[in-house]
Amino acid sequence: MSLKDIVLSPDNRPKVIDDAVRLVDSEVASKSGLSGMAIKTGYKAVAAIKPTLIKEAVDTLLDRFVERLEPFFTEWEQKGKSPGFDSFLSGRGKQVANALLGVTDDRARGIQNGTIKKTYEMLRPQGEKNVEAAVPGLGRLLAKYLK
Repeated sequence: MSLKDIVLSPDNRPKVIDDAVRLVDSEVASKSGLSGMAIKTGYKAVAAIKPTLIKEAVDTLLDRFVERLEPFFTEWEQKGKSPGFDSFLSGRGKQVANALLGVTDDRARGIQNGTIKKTYEMLRPQGEKNVEAAVPGLGRLLAKYLK
């Protein structure tokens, strides 16, 4: 069975989306310093404007995120499912982060607005750091559905 079959099944998909939203909320809340304050402020502003935006974004991007994670799942299975999938992903944090950010990179390539495109390119390195920090939580989230 593939990661896609497990995570995107009609029974699991809504639960995975809710868990992913909680993970994003938790990751944002854990940020500190000036950049953390900026992230929290931006996140709060987005939530105030459209409270369902994060959930909708997760739902929209989930299929592509799972596609990017499928090779890691296949490798983990081929290695005998040891260590657990969460530890396996954590040990590959940078690669996992870049695989996931590949989804947003693909979308950014299609942006016509030069200002938005330039802003994304400027923020991308910080995004990599933040997504990499979230990989352990993502691994725990996914491992829950692999049992």
